[in-house]
Amino acid sequence: MCPAANQAARQGVRRRSGGAESGAVHEPTVRKLATSLRDVAQFLREYKLVVVGGGGVGKSALTIQFIQSHFVDEYDPTIVHSYRKQCMIDEEVALLDVLDTAGQEEYSAMREQYMRTGEGFLLVYSITSRNSFDEISTFHQQILRVKDKDYFPVVVVANKADLEHERQVGTHEGQALAKHFGCPFIETSAKQRMNVDEAFHNLVREIRRYNKEQAAGRPGAAAATKPAQFQEEQTQSAGCCTGCVIL
Repeated sequence: MCPAANQAARQGVRRRSGGAESGAVHEPTVRKLATSLRDVAQFLREYKLVVVGGGGVGKSALTIQFIQSHFVDEYDPTIVHSYRKQCMIDEEVALLDVLDTAGQEEYSAMREQYMRTGEGFLLVYSITSRNSFDEISTFHQQILRVKDKDYFPVVVVANKADLEHERQVGTHEGQALAKHFGCPFIETSAKQRMNVDEAFHNLVREIRRYNKEQAAGRPGAAAATKPAQFQEEQTQSAGCCTGCVIL
């Protein structure tokens, strides 16, 4: 074989060897990446959210609409149901553990038990029920007493906004109550999926803000710095929230 042919053959062998080596490196890289992703999943920040409110205000409908993206029409009094969902909130992944609690008075002691472990609370009332609105202050006081805090992350949620013709509680009343609590306010419709995702996402934002204030050594600062934009940013959201995964 001529020298030129020998050189070409050697180059071909080197090229084939290089290709084989590249393929050998590729598989371990994939395995390493998969392992890294599993490790990240194990260390996702989990948020324990508790949905609180009187009977029949739509707590379960709101929760199921958020978790499963469908509306539950029939009313079946809940004792307690737990749901999990992974979401991207403000470019940060969050694993939400949502507890849907009973609104009936006979379950008050059980509700306190779940309040002890909750990191944030949706205080839900129906715009069609003055009584459910009046109960919100009682639930809020109960949370502060159980937590032994002057402030704790909550969001006031006025549900059933689609039933405007049956409204008994004005929007300004809900806003005033939320301002008194030092927390965000939002009107929702579980039936129309209006502001459902935002209600839960806003609560996660409140928890993050509260934790940052605590870490900075300013335990009372969170209550004095509630952002007003939550009351203004009540855009209707249809369909499932972007980047959410049911677990």
